[in-house]
Amino acid sequence: MEIGGNPLEDVLKLTWAENDRGETIDEESGAFARMLIAGTVEHKAEIDGLITRHLNGWEFDRVNKVSLAILRMSVYSLLYQKDIPASIVIDEAIGIAKEYGQDEAFKFINAVLDTIKKTLN
Repeated sequence: MEIGGNPLEDVLKLTWAENDRGETIDEESGAFARMLIAGTVEHKAEIDGLITRHLNGWEFDRVNKVSLAILRMSVYSLLYQKDIPASIVIDEAIGIAKEYGQDEAFKFINAVLDTIKKTLN
């Protein structure tokens, strides 16, 4: 959505038959992904404001798009998915950043999310 400009409706219609490792994705995981995307988009202004307030020494517009997507979904989870412990949300974000982000992006994402987590507690 952020890079390609696809509308939310088109993104939510996607069905994922398998992940990038060729593993089948079950319907429950697909539903969770769609819920996470829709919730993140719905609360984007609030989430972006929170991220902006915790970017010590960084400008929001300079954040890499992949890192921003990871931050947004993670902040959504921290704010609205209280059944998932914050440590798990952050660990998952770090793992995704290590796999898909720039070389040191995981350190940046960890620092921002840890700061946000502390303000939410």
